[in-house]
Amino acid sequence: MFPISLSLSPLSCASYQSSALAMAKLTVTPRTSLVDEPVKIHVSGLAPSELVTLQASLTDEKGGLFQSRAFYRSDEAGEVDLEQAAALGGDYAGVHPMGLFQFLKPEKLFHRLVKRDVMQSPFHVRLDLFRSFHLVSTPHDQPVTSQTVERWHVAPGVQRILIRDGRVRGALFLPPEGPFPGLIDLFGGVGGLIEFRASLLASRGFAALALAYFGYEDLPEMLVEVDLEYFEEAVNILLRHPKVGGPGVGLVSISKGAEIALAMASFLPNIKAVVSINSTHALHGMPLRYRDLHINPVPYKIECIRFTPLGLMELSNMVTVIHTEESQESILPVEQAEAKILFIVGENDRNYNSKAFAEKVMERMRRHGRKNYRMLCYPGAGHLIEPPGSPFCYHSWSFFFFRPVVWGGEAQSHVAAQEHSWKEIQKFLWQHLHPAGSELPV
Repeated sequence: MFPISLSLSPLSCASYQSSALAMAKLTVTPRTSLVDEPVKIHVSGLAPSELVTLQASLTDEKGGLFQSRAFYRSDEAGEVDLEQAAALGGDYAGVHPMGLFQFLKPEKLFHRLVKRDVMQSPFHVRLDLFRSFHLVSTPHDQPVTSQTVERWHVAPGVQRILIRDGRVRGALFLPPEGPFPGLIDLFGGVGGLIEFRASLLASRGFAALALAYFGYEDLPEMLVEVDLEYFEEAVNILLRHPKVGGPGVGLVSISKGAEIALAMASFLPNIKAVVSINSTHALHGMPLRYRDLHINPVPYKIECIRFTPLGLMELSNMVTVIHTEESQESILPVEQAEAKILFIVGENDRNYNSKAFAEKVMERMRRHGRKNYRMLCYPGAGHLIEPPGSPFCYHSWSFFFFRPVVWGGEAQSHVAAQEHSWKEIQKFLWQHLHPAGSELPV
């Protein structure tokens, strides 16, 4: 009997590949989750060593399209498991189980993905599997298979209460039952009412007040002065709520909001824990007033703003570390703070020299014999260190400057910093705001 040799013609190879892909299955679990929770993505039914493209697409509330894609080759069993498989290229390379979510990029340049309405709708992320190398989508390109997942910023049962109490404006998020450790969430120079981080913190067991302080409703359109009594009113409103457990509150803050948070810890009672993400060490740009106290700021050095070859603004030289005696009065007296302080620092922050600022604060506290601080420093992370549900944002449009601003960061290092710091922030807050002996809920 003669040996039989089977060989497939190019046409039959193409037919085999098409048949294999027709049987391909894309599994995504869970289909509904919070944005800070991992999603498992698995492809089966492929030919061995099959080259495929996985693409994620999301349309935000303003109609802006965000997409990411990565190229994978299946294993000998014809499978791609993103928890183990390395992306060969695309918007990222290497093993990144959540890479399709973490590296979403805007179709419209300088557009930033921010969830506005956290209660009524999730982000719907469509995951598509394409045959071979797929770079540009056209109406004629149909995926082999698709799945759509819901990514929520608020857990079931969390209540949102709009706050219009005296001058204070914000949104209070409360988990079911209670009481809960209370905290105030402060963003920076973008203004308005931003709720996505507070709603996530409430989903993790905190009573979280997203606080607006300019650019919202009847508040000042622009921030021209830090009126610390406004923030004191917010603290008191939070502590009076029957579902908020005292005796004090925490602060989660970033950028200008973190500067204000350090001022609150320095001058106000009832501040027990502060998370300061990429802050300064002194008042910059606008004065602070609290009762009879008035502190003049260090002026912004707007003449030191730099522009990249693409016309993006770099602001890191506009806000400087104070070394001279003439501006010492502008430095925040953080040594007065009784609160525990966690500094989160991105070493590739192109907005502030955040590491130098944090080191100045800690040096001052050490000189006064204080030990109530800790710093988490992330090489390669930029300015916008946010919860893991926020994709990496290197630059975006600034309504303050009416131009795009560079925030900095190296994509893979930055998303790793977001994953790690988010867990550390929750542990820190739970430790210092909740009764002794309690454990952080899973």
